[in-house]
Amino acid sequence: MTPAPVPKAMSLREALRVAEGPVTLLGYDPASKPMSPGSKVKALAELATTGEVLASQQEMLYANGVSGDPRRVLLVLQGTDTSGKDGVVRHVVGQVGPAGVSIKSFKRPTAEEAAHHFLWRIGRALPAAGIIGVFNRSHYEDVLVPRVHGSIDADTWAERIADINAFEQQLADSGTVLIKCFLHISYSEQRKRLLARLDDPSKHWKFNPADIDERAYWSDYQSAYAAAIAATSTKSAPWHIVPSDTKWYRNWAVSQLLRDALLGLDLSYPPADFDIEAARVRLQPPF
Repeated sequence: MTPAPVPKAMSLREALRVAEGPVTLLGYDPASKPMSPGSKVKALAELATTGEVLASQQEMLYANGVSGDPRRVLLVLQGTDTSGKDGVVRHVVGQVGPAGVSIKSFKRPTAEEAAHHFLWRIGRALPAAGIIGVFNRSHYEDVLVPRVHGSIDADTWAERIADINAFEQQLADSGTVLIKCFLHISYSEQRKRLLARLDDPSKHWKFNPADIDERAYWSDYQSAYAAAIAATSTKSAPWHIVPSDTKWYRNWAVSQLLRDALLGLDLSYPPADFDIEAARVRLQPPF
């Protein structure tokens, strides 16, 4: 089932944002390109231009953080294997200066992490003020994989969902802008990308035979994602479903979401907290 056409007046953020209520991923076409610039060439050109904006905005965000502004940005990337999380980090976030970015990835908890509340390791990895943080896999791993493989019951799942909503609300209240993106690909596209990894010796290190086993749980994962997205897409931390069968569209769309979030902060450089003219005089020769 293909979603209805997006009205021209709607922003990309609105077009991809998940509406309140039940979610079925069957209603989202992973090969679609809402509000696309029209072609790969145009998308890449826009991505480059957007990269300049991201770099400029990130520098202002960092400058304000150094000056005591608590605001920060957290980009949450979720998706099945090969959905493009690494690609977004490389092609979108990679355009921003490394000093102002923090990238974390969460997979199976270590023994130490498992001994604490599941959000303990997340809290320790949050970006500092003035930083753009990226979670390449996130706290949602703890309500997805356990649900699919039956290692938590319905009550525990509901408790974790409630904890996530409370945690994200606290983040929003403390000045964190959350951008949550589900990179949505099709079953056939995942197969194509896994085969491509086998065909390329330079990508063998990224291939895990266990990913083939996980494909047997495809429908279960789709249901788990849909349930988690529906339960945690809030006004303060909405989800965006990004069609990701087309890599250039995926990168373009996430870059637009990140750009819009930064521009929404209405950033400017903080004023000097020292006497500019006195400093200028002190720098006159012979100094």
